Amino acid sequence: MTEMVYGSMPVRATEPVLPRWWRTIDKWSLTSILVLFGIGLLLGLAASVPLATRNGLDPFYYVQRQAFFGGMAMVAMFAVSMMSPDMVRRLGVLGFAGAFLALLLLPFFGTDFGKGAVRWFSFGFASVQPSEFLKPGFIILGAWLMAAAQELNGPPGKTISFGLVTVIVLLLALQPDFGQAALVLFGWGVMYFVAGAPMTLIAIIMGLVGSGAFFAYNSSEHFARRIDGFLNPDLDPRTQLGYATNAIQEGGYFGVGVGEGQVKWSLPDAHTDFIIAVAAEEYGLILVLIIIALYGTVTVRSLFRLMRERDPFIRLAGTGLACIFGVQAMINMGVAVRLLPAKGMTLPFVSYGGSSVIAAGVTVGMLLAMTRSRPQGEIGDILFKRGR
Repeated sequence: MTEMVYGSMPVRATEPVLPRWWRTIDKWSLTSILVLFGIGLLLGLAASVPLATRNGLDPFYYVQRQAFFGGMAMVAMFAVSMMSPDMVRRLGVLGFAGAFLALLLLPFFGTDFGKGAVRWFSFGFASVQPSEFLKPGFIILGAWLMAAAQELNGPPGKTISFGLVTVIVLLLALQPDFGQAALVLFGWGVMYFVAGAPMTLIAIIMGLVGSGAFFAYNSSEHFARRIDGFLNPDLDPRTQLGYATNAIQEGGYFGVGVGEGQVKWSLPDAHTDFIIAVAAEEYGLILVLIIIALYGTVTVRSLFRLMRERDPFIRLAGTGLACIFGVQAMINMGVAVRLLPAKGMTLPFVSYGGSSVIAAGVTVGMLLAMTRSRPQGEIGDILFKRGR
């Protein structure tokens, strides 16, 4: 019926998978991700050596682990990007179910690794953070529910997705992990807006979020300490933010030189949350701008390609995935330059971390699958035909 109404482009039914994938994939976004991963390994050679030395390990122990987990992430990204939207939807729903169950079990079997927040399952040789895998799964499930709500006699998908995001945000806040909670809520809010939510309802939701933040400030010492530190005009140079700010200032436009940076010896999280400070100190503003441009390329190109998409599920899911990917990078870099309160959030594909890099690979793989060219023509063609 769709083809009768809208028409379609001929599909080469006998075309092999790889040539069809290469012909339809967004090559600019794919290249940007590969370059980001390469930059992450380059920065890891500098940022992780001091940590390995302090822990009595081989100097390149963490770099080797990053290359291993990053390789798994690349395999996951390529494999998922070759899937059809229906396959991605099934993967996302199953992945959400598994991650949500793991999130429920965290208070009983999780660990905090001495950081005050129970976010990980430790298996000795590696650890897993369920919230990293929950994000792409929830985006896919939420998009499916919202798209189904637009169908005639469809289920109340928007209401169900609102209930789910409320439960997820509460579970994450109890860890506490307010950064991931805010990111999940933001991804849902973007999809809700694109799905056609009335502005009045969005304003009410924003009011509830503000009330929740006020309650968290007054009831959580962890949250209040982060906010107070951000609002305090006097920055203690002996804190992580102090070291990161000084490193960025020292780097200038072209950096102090490869291997000459000092912040990596002072920051315990130089290889994860503050990897951008290492990049700014050793390579200068030039590399930081390149990194920002790469994230911007993936996010903006994906959104532009999704504007031409007819399928509501693909459009909503792709928008949510692109936005959480770009906003996570923005939060990480914003914290390093004191534009945002301190929050432990990795820089996708650049920071060290097994769960984060593999989850980022799955997220971008889903995004690349959603933004592949399809034999459907342009959505503008439909509007033009209706206007005649």
